Amino acid sequence: MSIDIKVPAAGESITSANIGRWHKPDGSPVRKGEVLVTLETDKVSNELESPVDGILQIIVAEGTEVTIGTVIASVKEGAVAAAPAAAPAPVASAVPTSAPVPAPVVAPAPIVTIAPVASAPVEKIPAPAASADGRVTRKKMSMLRRKIANHLVSAQQTAAILTTFNEVDMTAVMSLRKSVQDDFLKKYNVKLGFMSFFIKAVVQALKDVPQINAMVDGTDIVQNHFYDIGVAIGTEKGLIVPVLKDCDQKNFARVEQDILDFAAKARDGKIAIEDLQGGVFTISNGGVYGSLLSTPILNPPQSGILGMHTIQQRPVAIDGKVEIRPMMYLALSYDHRIVDGKEAVTFLIRIKECLENPTRMLLEM
Repeated sequence: MSIDIKVPAAGESITSANIGRWHKPDGSPVRKGEVLVTLETDKVSNELESPVDGILQIIVAEGTEVTIGTVIASVKEGAVAAAPAAAPAPVASAVPTSAPVPAPVVAPAPIVTIAPVASAPVEKIPAPAASADGRVTRKKMSMLRRKIANHLVSAQQTAAILTTFNEVDMTAVMSLRKSVQDDFLKKYNVKLGFMSFFIKAVVQALKDVPQINAMVDGTDIVQNHFYDIGVAIGTEKGLIVPVLKDCDQKNFARVEQDILDFAAKARDGKIAIEDLQGGVFTISNGGVYGSLLSTPILNPPQSGILGMHTIQQRPVAIDGKVEIRPMMYLALSYDHRIVDGKEAVTFLIRIKECLENPTRMLLEM
């Protein structure tokens, strides 16, 4: 008997998936629980496992986009020999052999939809061809990259995006971080980084300037009274924004641990859809790539996004004297439809004040 492997449902808004990678070639023996294929959706990806021991029969090749519920392979049930030592090369990739294939992003829990049916010959769907003439190579955008592209274009077209800038002296944060780092690490088993300061500063600024913590919904303005902050993370597949829940209720250590957990998930390809939903504000750190200044794009339906940048030693005037200080440019992009310039500037200055006086921030002052 053959067991069909179908594309499972992955969320209400997801109607199709892309065959990202077959981990086993057509006709190979597989064991129950072995990963067969990585499916890519427009949000995240997941792995499907073999439901039984048997022989894999691939129906749909890599690089093909299929609708939810499509039968993409079957496993002919039966005893199999020991698994081979190394996984063979994938089948019919849509990517030229000269191009590197990035590691897929996968969801945390494999989902397999199976349906026992009688074995019958099925016409295999070939992979879409990639064109290459030596000068250029053309290939389909991944579903995640298409989603990102559409999301960014939509943000530009639907919101009145404006950006305001300021700079922050990081001396106090760096001094505090250095003075407590050893004790902090010993107590919480996690290092005190910069991002937790920025997240807590954003939370305080959102409390002080609640207009930023609102969003447009048709002709309504929805005011949020919670503080779920998205942190943009670059991956091999593209930009994702996992959301740290209830940041106002967490201490610095918990925030740092959440950031580490999301970074590990992103690295291992285990970000889930629920990890990316529900944020009210986003922080993007271009400084990790050396960016000195940028204008971040809103993450709809949010009304604000903070851009962090590289810390640079620069001469600044302090009490009438020129001193060299570790300075960072900050950029706040906001939706001018519901946020006025005064509110945006006040919000960014509040963040600057929190970071330049972090002990006051700890007291929510």
